[in-house]
Amino acid sequence: MIGEIAKPLERPPRTGHHRSMILALPLLLAAAPHPAPLPTPSPDRLKATVTTLVGFGTRHTASTTTDPKRGIGAARTWTAAQFKQIARNCNGCITVERIARTFTGPRAPTGVVVEDVLGIQKGRDPNRVVIVGAHIDSRVTDVMNVTSDAPGANDNASGVALVLEAARLLSQHKFDATIVYAVFSGEEQGLWGAELLADTAKARGWRVSAMLNNDIVGNTVGQGGVKIDDRVRVFSEGIRASEGEVAQQGRRAEGGEDDGPSRALAKAIDGIAGTIPGGLDVMLDRRPDRFGRGGDHEPFLKLGYPAVRFSVAAENWDRQHQDLRTEGGVPYGDTIDGMDFPYLAKVTAINVATIARIAGAPAAPADVSIAGALSRDTTVKWSAVPGATGYRIRWRRNDAQDWTNAKDATGTTIVLTQVPVDDNFVGVSALGANGTESLVSFAGREARK
Repeated sequence: MIGEIAKPLERPPRTGHHRSMILALPLLLAAAPHPAPLPTPSPDRLKATVTTLVGFGTRHTASTTTDPKRGIGAARTWTAAQFKQIARNCNGCITVERIARTFTGPRAPTGVVVEDVLGIQKGRDPNRVVIVGAHIDSRVTDVMNVTSDAPGANDNASGVALVLEAARLLSQHKFDATIVYAVFSGEEQGLWGAELLADTAKARGWRVSAMLNNDIVGNTVGQGGVKIDDRVRVFSEGIRASEGEVAQQGRRAEGGEDDGPSRALAKAIDGIAGTIPGGLDVMLDRRPDRFGRGGDHEPFLKLGYPAVRFSVAAENWDRQHQDLRTEGGVPYGDTIDGMDFPYLAKVTAINVATIARIAGAPAAPADVSIAGALSRDTTVKWSAVPGATGYRIRWRRNDAQDWTNAKDATGTTIVLTQVPVDDNFVGVSALGANGTESLVSFAGREARK
């Protein structure tokens, strides 16, 4: 059965202008027909978390794990305790896991135990997951120096603080998907903690709807004193790292380079950010990460999971991977005085809103295809999604970046009349009973049987 509801796609305007402080975080959650808005992320609580993490001296992956007050072992134990406290406040809705594996590489030639601390908030579907993560380890100029103070305030206590704050805010609500709050180790040695969790997700059969990596998300004054406090960068891949040559050739033929799952996630984040009063503009950075660099979302991309990286608009390299010192009046080192906690609260709000939407909606449709060669009409087909009450078909002319038109349907086939397949891109999302919407799946050619 084909629905008859047609409407243009409403998209919040993109702006680079400064916005005022966050006033509220209005979200549609899956828990009730008329849920109350979630509380605004707290700059003070974020600062308290960063201050505590900095207080462990160094969090180098190979630093001490037996000292109760210093090193990565103490920092991970404290983080696990925070998840347990959040769990107590939500009647045990979060379970805490600590998974570990020994890795060996150029930055750990004798091997090092890499441990991830996880808070798992089970949804109605325990196997479909949304992951929000950040790495807890820090370093100084010499990546092999495991003893010198490495405060790692912005890189990356800021991300860990965001993950814990997201858990506090979202743990009071029930979602369809399971949320995994992940704190990685071993990022500076080779993205090892993220690799561990990506492999764990595959081994457990998790269906990952989204992975949000937050790394360096808490400063607004960048190199040379430039100040950018009105936007955050979201990096996403176009051509998928997990695709082989045949699949890449198919994507090239279909023109889907800008509509892979991770790019669809980034575009959704951009739209969600525009609905948050007093929030930040999202800069869609159309590459997997900063030029020639990488982050903890990449192991997930290699396994085919939708994943993006959040990072500040203006990095300050004098405050990254540096020994603590002052030279020529310039301070070096990743200390807390270089951070902007109201800004970090805004980045946190975007993460929370994104998680709530994706975890509260059905999964994105699979096997979305189009046909219509030598025709003025386009036929769209897709597989049914469990729990979906309907579907939204989106399309745009091939010369546009964002969806401009939409039509709702209740079946799994629709004909878009006078929408030529040669000149339009098409995608389909799944709708939940409470009005939630999944990510958009791009429509390609129907697979040959």
